[in-house]
Amino acid sequence: MSRFQVGLSAALFGADGSPCFDPDILDQLYRHEGIDTIIMEAGKTHITTEDATRFDAIYLMLEKVDASILAPQDGLYEGRLRLAARHGVGFDSVDVAGLTKLGIMVTNTPDAVRRPVATMAITMMLAVNHRLIEKHNLTRAGRWAENADFMGTGLTGKVLGVLGAGSIGMEILRMAAPFDFHLAACDPLRSTEELAALGAEKMEIDALFAKSDIVIVATALNDKTYHLVDGQKLALMKPDAALINVARGPVINEPELIAALQNGQLRAAGLDVFEQEPVQPDNPLLFMDNVITTSHSLCWTDECFDNIARDGLGSVLSFAAHQPPRYIVNRDVLANPLQESWFST
Repeated sequence: MSRFQVGLSAALFGADGSPCFDPDILDQLYRHEGIDTIIMEAGKTHITTEDATRFDAIYLMLEKVDASILAPQDGLYEGRLRLAARHGVGFDSVDVAGLTKLGIMVTNTPDAVRRPVATMAITMMLAVNHRLIEKHNLTRAGRWAENADFMGTGLTGKVLGVLGAGSIGMEILRMAAPFDFHLAACDPLRSTEELAALGAEKMEIDALFAKSDIVIVATALNDKTYHLVDGQKLALMKPDAALINVARGPVINEPELIAALQNGQLRAAGLDVFEQEPVQPDNPLLFMDNVITTSHSLCWTDECFDNIARDGLGSVLSFAAHQPPRYIVNRDVLANPLQESWFST
């Protein structure tokens, strides 16, 4: 029997070749007698037919996976790839429906990112409302006499609205409780009782945007949420409100957000994500004093990446041992004959 072949995203390794997470986690793969582990070439944007022919499992970071690339026009899939494991919770870069048809399992790491991303959201909220970057620049420029012109915005008694009360959204609500907000959330999959247990009011989306002093976007990106936050939603917001996005860039209609910020419809924004990534250097958001931007990486900490790698590479190890991983995105794939034969071995 051939050895199990695993391809690792080069984006997970620094210039010195060391992983950006605890190397002991990776050593579980390297020490495995039945697994060969190979770091794929740097700068890879898509998983190719050659990759699917070479590897049984691929551990993804920035790479996209498109089923139409892996299978020829007649839809016949002849690769050996059976597992596409995401280093992270989001899987909008993976053609889940297409891979399911081909018999390729997709996994992610929802529990690992819950606290780090929620912490990132709170960090961004505090930085925006206290005008952290502006005051940082003010201090470095020796402009202390202008402090009174850069007053921050207090949080006590304000309405914090969370758009998307999934695993991360619920954690944001838990962490925000000590700030004495009035908490609110919009998520069709969460009941009034579930949100009330965290002290949050369930709201429809228009009410959430109209009543909130701060809106944190924490919803997944899919067909229903693409450009969900558009000019109409932004126009409902209070002119002294702030918008924080820790989800995916395309959830927000970026040109309409730019217009709202330029026109004074919105006080400020904190963005860890953009519609196009890497963000274009001439994007107006990069030049606005009332916008804090980070490179889809504010939650990147040792805690975050260690947790993700532990769960993500754990999925690879489980699969290699012919055991179903814990975090399967497309559970329907288990009925595919290719997966059935794998797990019956």
